[in-house]
Amino acid sequence: MISQPPATSTRRDTAVALLRRHLRLLAVVLFLVVLAAWFELSGLTEHFDLAFMRQTILRHEAGGLVLFVLLFSLGNLVQIPGLLFLAAAVLTLGKIGGGIVTYVAVVSCGVTFVVIRFLGGDALRQLRNRVAKRILKELDRHPIGSVALLRLLLQTAPPVNYALALSGLKFRHYMLGTLIGLPLPLAVYCLFFEFLAERLHVG
Repeated sequence: MISQPPATSTRRDTAVALLRRHLRLLAVVLFLVVLAAWFELSGLTEHFDLAFMRQTILRHEAGGLVLFVLLFSLGNLVQIPGLLFLAAAVLTLGKIGGGIVTYVAVVSCGVTFVVIRFLGGDALRQLRNRVAKRILKELDRHPIGSVALLRLLLQTAPPVNYALALSGLKFRHYMLGTLIGLPLPLAVYCLFFEFLAERLHVG
């Protein structure tokens, strides 16, 4: 039996190790691609607009709000900006009611975390990148504060949700940081959307 040259064997072992290290990250990417394709082919893309969101909330008092939260969760996974949902809630229920509904809907961030963590685990910690390691080290030092700051700056941006889910961050730190960081930007956007509604006579 002819043995493989050491160099070839080493390259193969390196490739296998690399694949194993990034397998869960690839699983997340594949899931998001399949979900986005399904979302497009199902025709939901055409209906996912401001008018549809408002009708969803108005259709049924309780059921409409539950459906709104579910759609918010789906939107987070397929990278639909959370501002669409906030605008719909404010234009339909006013700045206070809309703000409360959207704040409660942060459960969508929790759904994203659970799904992506289940598929990808702490895949970002497997990356051998100095910048990534520094960021993760800072996240470990101040988990709640770091999440709160990200929410303050980027709110419910889907890429932020994915990254935090894959960072190895604990779920309770993720949700506490989210609940702490969101109220201020939500309040600002609520005032902004109400101002627009008054100027454009929407409501």
